[in-house]
Amino acid sequence: MKPFLNSVLNRPESAASMPLPFVHLHLHTEYSLVDSTIRIKQLLQRVRELRMPAIAVTDQHNLFSLVKFYQAAEQTGIKPIVGADVLVRSPEDPTSLSRLVLLCQNRIGYLNLCRLLSKAYLEGQQHGVAQCEPGWIAQYAEGLIALSGGYEGEIGQALLNNHPNRARQLLQASMRIFPDRFYVEIQRTGRDKEKRVEAQLLDLAALSSCPVVASNDV
Repeated sequence: MKPFLNSVLNRPESAASMPLPFVHLHLHTEYSLVDSTIRIKQLLQRVRELRMPAIAVTDQHNLFSLVKFYQAAEQTGIKPIVGADVLVRSPEDPTSLSRLVLLCQNRIGYLNLCRLLSKAYLEGQQHGVAQCEPGWIAQYAEGLIALSGGYEGEIGQALLNNHPNRARQLLQASMRIFPDRFYVEIQRTGRDKEKRVEAQLLDLAALSSCPVVASNDV
């Protein structure tokens, strides 16, 4: 993913007036039950119409669409990015959940994501919902790129609860778990909580030299 970002940032001056390509990195399909109605075929048709070079599918705690998505993306000439949107239990309060978006950087990351999701279903289910322990995330972090989850991530939730020092500690811990592979996620979909934490998230990212990524929580 980084070579693609670098190619965008290092464009020649002649291309400066051209719009930057946008790639959705937080997107649910119909395989995220009761959350999305997006179908793979229609998704890729729309991505091609918008001339997007790549697209990520990050369904909630599953890779059920993987084969269908990957094959359809390659046939359409779109780069498929494999990932998942996972729920993580707080070590202080097991009833408190935060969101984390994980994207596969390579084969090792794909295998680790499979292991993590399997462990969540086999050992972490609560009321029928697969959940991850923080220790599992650290154990299977290699080869994965992580997005902070916006206001629903643990950093965003700490800011919403007026705990800026806690948010800073969480960000630094995440950057250690995912060295050079952790991004503060900013969303602008019109929700009040997004606006409440955006400036603080950007300040934290700047102070910690953590890169920022824009997503649309599709």
